[in-house]
Amino acid sequence: MSYPYDLEEIYGEIIHRGYAESYRIRQKKTLQLIQEVLPKGSRILDIGAAQGNFSLTLAEMGYKVVWNDLRAELADYVKLKHEHGEITYAPGNAFELNFPEPFDGVVITEIIEHVAHPDEFLRKAAQLVRPGGYIIMTTPNGAYFRNNLPKFSDCADPSVYESIQFKPNADGHIFLLHPEEVAILGERAGLELVTLLLCINPLSAGHVKTAPLLSVLPMSIVRGLEQVSQRLSPPIRRKLLCQMAAVYRKGD
Repeated sequence: MSYPYDLEEIYGEIIHRGYAESYRIRQKKTLQLIQEVLPKGSRILDIGAAQGNFSLTLAEMGYKVVWNDLRAELADYVKLKHEHGEITYAPGNAFELNFPEPFDGVVITEIIEHVAHPDEFLRKAAQLVRPGGYIIMTTPNGAYFRNNLPKFSDCADPSVYESIQFKPNADGHIFLLHPEEVAILGERAGLELVTLLLCINPLSAGHVKTAPLLSVLPMSIVRGLEQVSQRLSPPIRRKLLCQMAAVYRKGD
């Protein structure tokens, strides 16, 4: 969940610098990817939007946003933070969502790793997008060297995880998709993978006991090292960077 980020943004209270910096990078990358494929005024569904940080920012940028989350009570919290821009609310289980018209884009940030059937989840998201529309997804990189969760494609019966799905935070992660799975799952859902980015190195995330360094190093150095890490060779990026951002396009 993004509540720690809210504490920093609203109150200046930083609980975990690695979390805050990781969230900043992920949000920046996601918004850039959305702007590259969807013009302002596009209709966007934000699935599993939690505290609404992405939904609210997109609305302020000029998009027509529908906020969704399984926890209906969070809608009131998002409404308290809403200042301007067009946003409506559609709480409920993402697998059961239906709308009169498809969307230009669907945003799924840090959601697919919390479901027992990521393949079915992506197919459902694809059903909610118009032909020629886009799905923008972020999820942890399963090939990251610190990951010890199972690979979805290695699981014979994902239904065994149904009783623990939809839980928030990292404790609720079930599978972490590997880069090659992102394209495969997209293809099965009738989607073309347009972009796949890897980002966020261990220092930016405060992993492997680097969190204290984030308190003393100038952020210009931390962010410079992040940029360098994103230019490393693909095999190194695959193991070193802990986050993925993907853009899918639905066929016409």
